[in-house]
Amino acid sequence: MCAAGIGGTFQYGYNLTIINAPTVHIQKFVNDTWLERYGSQLDSWVITLIWSVIVSVFPLGGFLGALLAGPMAIKLGRKKSLLFNNLFIIISAIFCGLSRYSKSFEMIILGRILAGVNSGVSMNIQPMYLGESSPKKLRGTGTMSCAVSTTIGLVMGQVVGLRELLGSEEVWPILLASNVFPGILQLMLLPWVPESPRYLLIDLKDKDSCEVALRRLRGNCDLSKEMEEMMAEQTAIQEQKPKSLCELIREPSLRRQVLTIVVLSSAMQLCGNDSMYFYASYIFQAAGIPSEKIQYVVIGTGSCELITSITCTLIIDRVGRRVLVMGGYSLMSVWAVVFMVALSQQENIVWMPYLSMVCIFAYILSFGIGPAGVTGLMPTEIFDQMARPAAYMLCGSIMWLMLFVVGLAFPFIVQGLGYFCFVPFLVVCVSTTLYIGFFLPETKGKSVLEITEEFTRHRAEARAEENGWIGPQEIKSTSL
Repeated sequence: MCAAGIGGTFQYGYNLTIINAPTVHIQKFVNDTWLERYGSQLDSWVITLIWSVIVSVFPLGGFLGALLAGPMAIKLGRKKSLLFNNLFIIISAIFCGLSRYSKSFEMIILGRILAGVNSGVSMNIQPMYLGESSPKKLRGTGTMSCAVSTTIGLVMGQVVGLRELLGSEEVWPILLASNVFPGILQLMLLPWVPESPRYLLIDLKDKDSCEVALRRLRGNCDLSKEMEEMMAEQTAIQEQKPKSLCELIREPSLRRQVLTIVVLSSAMQLCGNDSMYFYASYIFQAAGIPSEKIQYVVIGTGSCELITSITCTLIIDRVGRRVLVMGGYSLMSVWAVVFMVALSQQENIVWMPYLSMVCIFAYILSFGIGPAGVTGLMPTEIFDQMARPAAYMLCGSIMWLMLFVVGLAFPFIVQGLGYFCFVPFLVVCVSTTLYIGFFLPETKGKSVLEITEEFTRHRAEARAEENGWIGPQEIKSTSL
């Protein structure tokens, strides 16, 4: 199963960071290309605009990939979708790698779009595949490996983007094309792992292939109980067809689950974690770190997120999902307040830049300990087999759109709110913590049917409170 995580979500973290290192070199390439074509140089604002397009088309490609992921997972299956998805990253690498030779910055834009599509598909199908293939007691650990894969990609992108490696002017096209190697490695290894057993049994109605896949994944363990649970889920959704995104949103019995996904996936990008990376270089410089050394310190921020994602992977099936997400957002709320105070006193108190540095690392650590990984796990746990692909479409599309919105709006937020620019993120963190505390049941160690029944019971109790108390027996019958 680890072969599924070699590409995919690794590409997301990797592609987010490798574009930062060659910023100056790509801007110079854009200007030189224009000068050679038309005999005139571009104004600085036009260069900035083209650079902004190169950066921002990645999340738009991710949004498109998220919309493609659902139909691909249904038509091709989880494993074949991940294999086919590598085609996007291979073409992307060709475009980016040959852009300078072809004297076309437009090829970089096309390559970034395709890299985004690859990441959008992977960020949805990879956790779906791992969640469906993992045993119930290790479902959190198995699916959380996606978060570890993402942060490994993020750190690797920061490392290979160093000036001493691939971040120099001579080799930046190779840096942009280097994202092809995880895809090629996945193409080599993924064919040797089985398809998702749940997809084989529930979607394809192929019990024999399901048992073979389970045996390859579990070894000589007793499979009878796990097969019984999957057969029970198959019976519960018999004759149903995979839901489309519109059908999922319109389904009354799934509204609480849909709202949960909307809240968690929105908060994932609106919590301000990516904005901390925006402030990192400025804070490190204010703390007296030489500008040529800042690139090495920034690697520490990604390493923090990697450490916490690994920690979360090890404890999630012991501690549970609610504790990790609520704890993560609660700590982020505290650090947001401290960070804004530190920013406001940055020029008045000598040691405040160091407190700001602590806040950056603490904020990223708090994000990695829960929200970063648990969010991608939720659609696997709270939706059944027929609704899961559409749920991941919804989750992924919201996350990518919000990433685009934050990237577009954050400079204006900083300009308008100054030192208090993290107030909107603080509101998001506090609101999400309260929502999880009141409305999200614990899903640790439970089957999909048990989780669905708990959501149904909560919905029946809420309806009973609205209409007047009707007694526990009537609530129980209503939930059934």
